[in-house]
Amino acid sequence: MNAVTGSPGATGPGRIMGAAALLAVEGLLIFVPAVVLGQAVNWPQSLDDPAAVTLPLVAGNEAALRLGYLAYLAYSLLFLPVIAALVTVLAGPEGRLRPVARIAVILAAVSALARGVGILRWLTVMPALAESWAGADPALRQVLSVQFQAVNDYGGGIGELLGVSALGSAAVACTVVATRELAPTWLTWFGAAVAVASALPLAELAGVDAGALTSVGVAAVQLWFLAAAAVLSTRARRRHR
Repeated sequence: MNAVTGSPGATGPGRIMGAAALLAVEGLLIFVPAVVLGQAVNWPQSLDDPAAVTLPLVAGNEAALRLGYLAYLAYSLLFLPVIAALVTVLAGPEGRLRPVARIAVILAAVSALARGVGILRWLTVMPALAESWAGADPALRQVLSVQFQAVNDYGGGIGELLGVSALGSAAVACTVVATRELAPTWLTWFGAAVAVASALPLAELAGVDAGALTSVGVAAVQLWFLAAAAVLSTRARRRHR
């Protein structure tokens, strides 16, 4: 008998529905920074813009910038409990004790940390650089441009490449393996494709211009979360009958 739908010691419908709600929140929360930051600083396209373009936008829209990146920080940190919930509920009592399930949670924890470090540059360093930029002469702006580019490249490497692409895709892949026995076949294959899509921006490490692949990977993960939320919600309702 399926461990989620009726075996002894299976997860109860309330816990399943709670996991589904968490997955849905995570799947939809990305729209907050997308809308707020998109209007304030043309995010995420602006991540590759130079200091002369970005810093004036940061200075003129600091309140919106902070709101958007705080929402993005919350979304990023929730990646850990979301993966943990998936492994706990969808892998079943035996599956969640397997090494691959534990590795998935560990990878999600390190991914969330790396994402947070990357995001913090926009809540700490960038507003300070933007304030200095406003009254700076050309010579100082040249220095600020170098500082901006160094911080942005370093933070992006930690947050986007390491946190989202490398560790995030690995966490998704391990979750797919851990839950494959009890998850619908289509959700397993969808998760496998999402793991690959999330890893594609790592091509930047080889000097390839990844373009919008980070956004594509993030969107794919959100759709997978929402699909998993629908599956869990359906199973919870069935157990109530």
